[in-house]
Amino acid sequence: MAETAFQTMYREEFIAGFEQLQSLLRDTVTTEVQITGNVATFLVADSGGATAVTRGVNGLIPARGDNLSQPTATLVEWHDLVRKTSWNIFASQGNQRAIMQQTCMGVINRKIDDDIITELNTGTVNTGSAVIADLGLVMKAKTILGNASVPWDMNICALITPAFEAYMMQVTEFSSRDYVGGPPMDKADPAWRDKPRGFYWLDMLWVVHPNLPGKATSAEKCFIYHKSAIGHAYNASNLQALAGYDEEQDYSWARCSIFMGSALLQNSGVVVVNHDGSALVAA
Repeated sequence: MAETAFQTMYREEFIAGFEQLQSLLRDTVTTEVQITGNVATFLVADSGGATAVTRGVNGLIPARGDNLSQPTATLVEWHDLVRKTSWNIFASQGNQRAIMQQTCMGVINRKIDDDIITELNTGTVNTGSAVIADLGLVMKAKTILGNASVPWDMNICALITPAFEAYMMQVTEFSSRDYVGGPPMDKADPAWRDKPRGFYWLDMLWVVHPNLPGKATSAEKCFIYHKSAIGHAYNASNLQALAGYDEEQDYSWARCSIFMGSALLQNSGVVVVNHDGSALVAA
């Protein structure tokens, strides 16, 4: 006869799996709330590099026009739908309805970032062959933007891979609290967070992103760009995050939907930083 009857206990509260659940990039670009239509038109205006003139011999001041361009973003509908029968919900561990809603919103938020990253990757200004991140590489990208008259006005974002950050953390000026503004431990939120915090260095907002092109390879694509270089339009007024129950078929569902599109507004405001992160990968 057995002297023990062990019982398996299951934790009712679920633990979120490791995946990006929040958009990290929407606040780093120029957003437009689209109410109707499938195309959002942005207006980029400048002088076209005009220089001041003196009055002509006829006594008149020469006139000019402004340089106006209207890049467009085409909106596309994106959805994520999760469905589970009542039996699956009843027989499974944890709050399955809450899991559906959380993962559904995470899928859409990742798509938002993917949409923006796709446009960033169309930029044609780059730092050349892929090298390991160091202070010189950052300064090269900064200089490229400066030479293009991009204002250093706290609207610059450095979007980097984990490998890029790892190399930069070995640079004293980057890792020291004497130089960095808003490091992760400052004003720490005691509540659980699923959105990594950015920090400022060289008056740039640094965002470490897990899903940049070529991550963990010798051809990683990182980006340093101005907020006014990328436009993102979406239907904020009727962005949907819904959940419901079908009585006839006895299943629950969660659906998130968004209409959105992004556009490269000013090519000179994006520098593609080619980085070699191949040495910092799992064995």
